[in-house]
Amino acid sequence: MPIFQKRKEKITEKYELKHVLGTGAFSEVVLAVDKVTGEMVAVKCIDKKGIKGKEDALLNEVEILKKITHPHIVQLKELFESKSSVYLVIQLVTGGELFDRIIERGSYTEKDASFAIHQILEAIKFVHDLGIVHRDLKPENLLYYSPDEDAKIMISDFGLSKMEESGDMSTACGTPGYVAPEVLMQKPYGKAIDIWSIGVISYILLCGYPPFYDDDDSKLFDQILKGEYEFDSPYWDDISESAKDFIRNLMQVDPDKRYTCDQCINHPWISGNTALDKDIHSTVSAQMKKNFARKKWKQAFNATAVIRHMRMLGLGGAGGLAKAAAAASNGAKK
Repeated sequence: MPIFQKRKEKITEKYELKHVLGTGAFSEVVLAVDKVTGEMVAVKCIDKKGIKGKEDALLNEVEILKKITHPHIVQLKELFESKSSVYLVIQLVTGGELFDRIIERGSYTEKDASFAIHQILEAIKFVHDLGIVHRDLKPENLLYYSPDEDAKIMISDFGLSKMEESGDMSTACGTPGYVAPEVLMQKPYGKAIDIWSIGVISYILLCGYPPFYDDDDSKLFDQILKGEYEFDSPYWDDISESAKDFIRNLMQVDPDKRYTCDQCINHPWISGNTALDKDIHSTVSAQMKKNFARKKWKQAFNATAVIRHMRMLGLGGAGGLAKAAAAASNGAKK
């Protein structure tokens, strides 16, 4: 039985499927090339048997992605279906994760952190205005579009997203450490949970470690429920009071007192000139390496590395691939 309306065209008629970029429980992500334009894309190949009984979740994700076109959100381009699989053709981003890029930088300031958060807020304001709640904002879902130094940030993975009007948002979901107190209490919640997560990410961007941490989940959740975190010395000694004020307003335990996206964007640390330009890279990167160590398997699935490898082996296929690969891997040669 088809999950979506059948289209006669097969994915292999339009795209040449290349190398596997990553694998999940019931899916794998494959690098693919448009046979006509040479454009490179990522194709999420989902095994229908693996998601049997959970088709509604996939339908929900696709319906939400169809509504979203924004420069800071990874876009669903089109969809194919066969008897055994569903294929989501997704915009390819090759710049790596936010925290990894910060570690690799030569210098890094509050202004850089503020600019990153501003981009995230613009994207989340867009989805909030559509009545969509992301529900799983975390560093792994914040990617850079390309390896270029001035590349923009892209938000990915709307698999847990919900329309606010669906009226069933009291399910505990998200990632421990980034999840809002009202989610842990299994109370009805809304857009404010995304703001809390952005607050946690902002905190980490300025010191390199999380505001809430414990190996024991019950103790971790207790910290979150009480909103217990500190601006520890010496890590926060050189961070502006404006940045701390911004974070306090996002990590309010009471969602009614928490800032909205508009209030966040209008805060002087985001839209004013209060973010400092003192280099904090050595402190932040050292803590990020300690607390968010890059896993070996992530390196193997780096899209840019795969593209470069294809070019070296002469696996370009269509003439357009070499041209597209060159553009995508330009920054990686620097």
